[in-house]
Amino acid sequence: MTERYEVIVVGGGIVGATAACILAEADIKTTLINETQPQKTWPNDTVDLRVSALTKASQNILEKIGVWPVMVEHGVGPYYQMRVWDANGNGELHFDCADTEFDQLGHIVENRITVASLWDKLERLSGANLICPATVNELQKIKQGWRVQLDDGSEYEANLVIAADGRDSRLREILRIETKGWAYQQDGLVATVTTEKHHQNTAWQRFLTEGPLAFLPLANGQCSIVWTLSTETSEKYQQMNDDEFLAVLEQASAGILGKMIDVGPRAKFPLRFQFAQRYIDENFVLIGDAAHAMHPLAGQGANAGLLDAAAIAELIIQAKKVNRPIASQRVLRNFERWRKGDNLAMMASMDAINKIYKVSVSPFVMLRSEGMNWINNNALIKQFFNRYAMGLREDLPSLAYENKPVD
Repeated sequence: MTERYEVIVVGGGIVGATAACILAEADIKTTLINETQPQKTWPNDTVDLRVSALTKASQNILEKIGVWPVMVEHGVGPYYQMRVWDANGNGELHFDCADTEFDQLGHIVENRITVASLWDKLERLSGANLICPATVNELQKIKQGWRVQLDDGSEYEANLVIAADGRDSRLREILRIETKGWAYQQDGLVATVTTEKHHQNTAWQRFLTEGPLAFLPLANGQCSIVWTLSTETSEKYQQMNDDEFLAVLEQASAGILGKMIDVGPRAKFPLRFQFAQRYIDENFVLIGDAAHAMHPLAGQGANAGLLDAAAIAELIIQAKKVNRPIASQRVLRNFERWRKGDNLAMMASMDAINKIYKVSVSPFVMLRSEGMNWINNNALIKQFFNRYAMGLREDLPSLAYENKPVD
């Protein structure tokens, strides 16, 4: 007999696992399908290549579902300041949590820590079922939702399928939901580095001609770098030995953290601007990177996905409380209206900033620097950008607010 659930979430990364956690804790019968078993343990002297700069709004979501304390035990890197400067001009921005009501601007967290903490929570929830490793082979529309067939031939049914299976979403492809966008012809090169000077719990970002170089402070005193480079340059840097790479990195950093002492494994990933033309289909919804992929220069991709997860879960829970179908077009359209505009605005902002800083014509560089310095010296404008970057905007899901009760 085919097992039936209220919701099937496909994709067990940060976004999918968060959605499954919220739903299962609210007694929505949920199954999570993931292609691989997530990493649960790792050597103490290693750092995940992929990290996320989690905002206050994201922290609120993770606190309210009970996983944040576990993440803190594993190690999160708070940052109190953010310094941004233009390598081609004299523009500079300085954000400080002292100018806000909060103790930090955000936290740098290894992705494996967030995922492991979420899966630990899911394994303890009676309303959650975990299926992995497993790949979705086929989706078949049925009267009340979807039948999902896996690669081992097993089948599961649900009223609603949530696709959180990443930028190259297989489910999005199966349902023929088209995307728009373009490749940046840039890669994000990531690595963990040891620097001569302490990072001072500050996120550092220098805008270079090919793209920004960010040093993100880790809990262990090292920095995770995210360096936007042309595809050609990233390939060249990837092939360098460690000493050659450290020399290039130190020069690019302008010595802000002193000598570059050591570097771990390096990896690169191609950057895209991409969004699904629609987030929903019948009894089906896209969230996270499956719905939108943005430039990583401000680290907002994971945060946007967490807001998606909290939003769709909130609407499902509200519908069930009043005995309405959880996968109705009304629920799904409300989600799309709620999240699509905010996501597109964030994506467009990141795209515009990336393009602005690639221009090296002197008059434009001077104008750009004047704009940065004007913002830096205007307390009200700076406060607006500060709060926006922290995810503290209007019309967020209830879970994203520190003191707002969940409906």
